[in-house]
Amino acid sequence: MTKASDLFIQSLEEEGVEYIFGIPGEENLDFLDSLSRSKKIKLILTRHEQAAGFMAATYGRFTGRTGVCLSTLGPGATNFVTSAAYAQLGGMPMMMITGQKPVKKSKQGRFQILDVVDVMEPVTKYAHQIVSADNIPTRVREAFRLAEEEKPGAVHLELPEDIADEDSDQVPVPPPITRRAIAEDKAIAAAIAKIEAAKSPILVIGAGANRKITGKMLRELVEKTGICFVTTQLGKGVIDERHPSFMGNAALSAGDFVHRAIEAADLIINVGHDVIEKPPFFMQVGGTEVIHISFRSAEVDPVYFPQVEVIGDIGNTIWRIKEGIKKSASWSFDRFHEVRKAGASHEAEGTDDDRFPIYPQRLVTEVRKAMPDDGIICLDNGVYKIWFARNYKAHQPNTVLLDNALATMGAGLPSAMAARIVHPDKKVMAICGDGGFMMNSQELETAVRLKQDLVVLILNDSAYGMIRWKQANMGFQDWGLEYGNPDFVKYAEAYGAHGHRIGSIDDLPKQLAECLATPGVHLIDCPVDYSENDRILNKEVQQRSAKV
Repeated sequence: MTKASDLFIQSLEEEGVEYIFGIPGEENLDFLDSLSRSKKIKLILTRHEQAAGFMAATYGRFTGRTGVCLSTLGPGATNFVTSAAYAQLGGMPMMMITGQKPVKKSKQGRFQILDVVDVMEPVTKYAHQIVSADNIPTRVREAFRLAEEEKPGAVHLELPEDIADEDSDQVPVPPPITRRAIAEDKAIAAAIAKIEAAKSPILVIGAGANRKITGKMLRELVEKTGICFVTTQLGKGVIDERHPSFMGNAALSAGDFVHRAIEAADLIINVGHDVIEKPPFFMQVGGTEVIHISFRSAEVDPVYFPQVEVIGDIGNTIWRIKEGIKKSASWSFDRFHEVRKAGASHEAEGTDDDRFPIYPQRLVTEVRKAMPDDGIICLDNGVYKIWFARNYKAHQPNTVLLDNALATMGAGLPSAMAARIVHPDKKVMAICGDGGFMMNSQELETAVRLKQDLVVLILNDSAYGMIRWKQANMGFQDWGLEYGNPDFVKYAEAYGAHGHRIGSIDDLPKQLAECLATPGVHLIDCPVDYSENDRILNKEVQQRSAKV
């Protein structure tokens, strides 16, 4: 016979789990004791459950395997809700394990007891309370299957403390050998025929294309055909954005140069579309036709109703299209390259601006210069995310982690810590607004305790800058969005990290280079000026792109 908590750990080991992120409580003590004897799984103790969830989700985003996080009942479990939504909307496989009071005999009344399964159901693919030790192997296997199956997302298992102490004669269920389904030949042939018949086809690369290894196939298709491509924010980096066929990233809702490129197409090849992102284009009856290439069929709505759907493994689909397609003499990409040239010219403005506090264009330029091709930046959520999505060229897949799904604040630092765990050989930088950073700033201690080499760049404007920009753009008075900050240098040092402050424009490149080259956790406090956001990203983009 095997103790239930031991069986749970064995089942996680069978799934290949390497880390469990989180904060145990008294209801998890059997589980924690079993985990202490595991030779395969390491506990990463965090300072807040939300951060543990963000780390687990980011682990899943990088690896395609389910990241696991742990909390107690009640307040510990509810702290996971934002992380669950982050993983669920963002397509990241993540499992939450929460404790609970005894369910067979309890003398606690209702102290700390919530129906956590009921809380989790709206923000997960699967939420279940384990009521028998014998059920553990199959429940764990089913949760992992659902977490990793397209579209990946969050799952939840609740392990009550009396169940954790039961005995069972069951054994873990090993994961099966699986292969993703491939598209039928007729669908591939229909897509090829549409593309060859078009005059100006364009590729739009979305979130689904960034979850599996599709970059190589997409790059080969682009190089064989010369077809131009744009990306959504969650599709950023699937193909090296220095490629001459790259038209830009859909960082703004509408009216940017990239939207002019899409408008010039007579066929859109939409790869990995996910409705969770702001649409990079709107379909109209009788307008530009769309080929939908994804793991799942299209969710039809008034602005998205593709004429051809190719459903199956994306990498296989793109490879078969690439192998079967022939260059067409009728194709013309001149208009796209005109738009690309104009967009690149606009993005280049301000990259050498010497004003201080630093302007976003210069900031993005200096970070790009400092980071190697495979360096990873993890963005929290704020107005700077638009600047990095639009101006920062990603050279490799999953080197620009931003959240264009839930778009929550507070995820930047935990995501960077998870990136460092998964990729200990790569340079990693968290880029956070001062508001977002303070929402999980306590994880500096975790990063220091883990002896991570990590740079945290804080963009300091002493306000909730994104909302302040929208407030001004909508004609409201500037009110209610400013706050005070701690001395970030002293704050970092209090946790055992290294604190640095940018005092001039010339300090930034020097400090970035020094911190990236020096072991330890480094926090850089960088004042930033967003005062020209409205002019550049609203008025100027609309006016200048309209003239192209």
